[in-house]
Amino acid sequence: MSRIASYGTWSSPITAAEVAAAGGGPQWLDVVGDEVWWAEARPGEQGRVALVKAVPGGTEDVLPAPWNVRNRLHEYGGRPWAVADGVVVFTHWADQRVYALRETGVAPLTPEPEEPQSVRYGDLRAGRPGEVWAVRERSVGPRPTDIERELVAIALDGGERVLAASHHFLTVPKLSPDGRHAAWFGWDHPAMPWDGTELCVAPVEADGSFGPHRVLAGGADVSVCQVEWETSSTLLALLDPDGWWNLHRVGLDGSLVNLAPVERELGGPLWKAGARWFVPLGGGRHAVLASGRLAVLDEADGSVTPVAEALTAWSSSGFAVHDGGIAGVAAGPVREAAVVHFSLGEGVLTDLTPQPELPSAYLPVPEERVFTTDDGETVPVALYLPANPDFAAPEDERPPLLVHVHGGPTGQSFPVLDLSIAYFTSRGIAVAAVNYGGSTGYGRAYRERLREQWGVVDVADCVAVAEALVAAGLADGDRLAIRGGSAGGFTAAASLTTTKTYRAGTVMYPVLDLAGWTGTEGDTHDFESRYLDGLVGPLPAERQRYVDRSPLANAASLAGPVLFQQGLEDKICPPEQADRFVAGLAGRGIPYAYQRFAGEQHGFRQAATIVAALEAELSFYGQVLGFETPGVARLELSR
Repeated sequence: MSRIASYGTWSSPITAAEVAAAGGGPQWLDVVGDEVWWAEARPGEQGRVALVKAVPGGTEDVLPAPWNVRNRLHEYGGRPWAVADGVVVFTHWADQRVYALRETGVAPLTPEPEEPQSVRYGDLRAGRPGEVWAVRERSVGPRPTDIERELVAIALDGGERVLAASHHFLTVPKLSPDGRHAAWFGWDHPAMPWDGTELCVAPVEADGSFGPHRVLAGGADVSVCQVEWETSSTLLALLDPDGWWNLHRVGLDGSLVNLAPVERELGGPLWKAGARWFVPLGGGRHAVLASGRLAVLDEADGSVTPVAEALTAWSSSGFAVHDGGIAGVAAGPVREAAVVHFSLGEGVLTDLTPQPELPSAYLPVPEERVFTTDDGETVPVALYLPANPDFAAPEDERPPLLVHVHGGPTGQSFPVLDLSIAYFTSRGIAVAAVNYGGSTGYGRAYRERLREQWGVVDVADCVAVAEALVAAGLADGDRLAIRGGSAGGFTAAASLTTTKTYRAGTVMYPVLDLAGWTGTEGDTHDFESRYLDGLVGPLPAERQRYVDRSPLANAASLAGPVLFQQGLEDKICPPEQADRFVAGLAGRGIPYAYQRFAGEQHGFRQAATIVAALEAELSFYGQVLGFETPGVARLELSR
């Protein structure tokens, strides 16, 4: 029989250690011969990313420790491995160089730079025989924005040569079936890749050099997010001239045909170069990811038909045709992300990595809800209500609510099993993952609700969801908190400093000083150094907006206690901004804590960090929202 106990105080078998063990996961999947390979993040190995393959009965490491298959391209990383002429080629995190694995062992293909990690490679792909192609970026000055990028060919026997440099940002070129052309896309500041990109094609000369490129598709207001060769004279590309990423056939003659016009997103934001949202199946059929869900596009009737509907989020970093179906990394409402195979003929789903044995009764099943703001805008939400068979709350009590803000802000929360969320819900705390205006998955118009409105629309949408859940009797209006990391950390901090909705919040590796997070008046990394031109407005014309919306400028209006969590090696949101905010809290009487994690970058990858951060967050909520948190150490709060 269930015990009666207040929300938040419930004990749970879902520990922070279990969350940490699941916190890595598979990524960058592809098929090599008849084998499925992928990269696998391992929190228990200090966050190392291993290269593994599926074998009968389990998996096998392709590369042993200490090799760490990861890179810093655009700081978020790009596809870090490829197989060219039977040789495994990969980037290694420690020095960012490209290496080759042969039977004789591992050897570098690129030279050691003069300054550590000053030359970086990513988005690896097999090119002409004897070569792997990549995007190379080089630091050419003291500022993080002093970056030059080129497309390069790296010889498997050593040496490299430049192929092209059409834009400031580039994706790896792909060789046509006849070897006569190469295709890629690129973009320039101040655009982000989901704003506008250009699809380029260049002739490949007999000596392997590229001739002058021409632009076949895309533009200032059209985003290309993936391109593949179909024949030697046609390409398949995801682009959004009609406001939705749809699959198009692009001819070398400049023709452009939408293969299935639908008001659905078949693509997504290119945060990591090498992402993939479609693969051709042959016969005019294509496997596509429609807002993260697997579907089959049939050119014959222009249909996009969902399949494998138990899985609600397939990763764009791992998705390939294999053995009569699709191999990929996917998750669902009751399934963690894992490597799976879905047979298109029989409709059979097979796990290629085992699903962990989890106590299902303690896991929340996300509910997809849509809320409406005061100005009539709809806001999709994945709602996770408390679930624990051992406990029930007093009849007149409502649960505390955590409003979870995804990053990006051009991101999306999917309705999937997430153990970090289950850690809270199994203890009696509800979680609402809000897809506020600016999120992807809902078309360009919804994405552009946030144009010049960051810190306004996102904050208001989250408030509207929290208040609607309170009104519906699903949350306690006196025990609301907000949490988020990166751009989500900004929205959490902005919410705490511009509204009185929340009692407390957790702010992880955030942006706190908007002008300081630019390349114009600050020192942020190159990829996002002009991002705020679109999210806030151009400098210096809109400088006052940067002040008005910066949590640092509004720190005196902080609504309640706050927990900051920050990686000390973060190059995207460096700790300096969090340091400044926390320094200003001392002596003000508002409870706060600040966890600084050595060896962590943007996001937490090491098991010890994940455990410490999660347990501290639970203790923090218990102290500031008024409930006991058995089983975790008490976090010391300052004032």
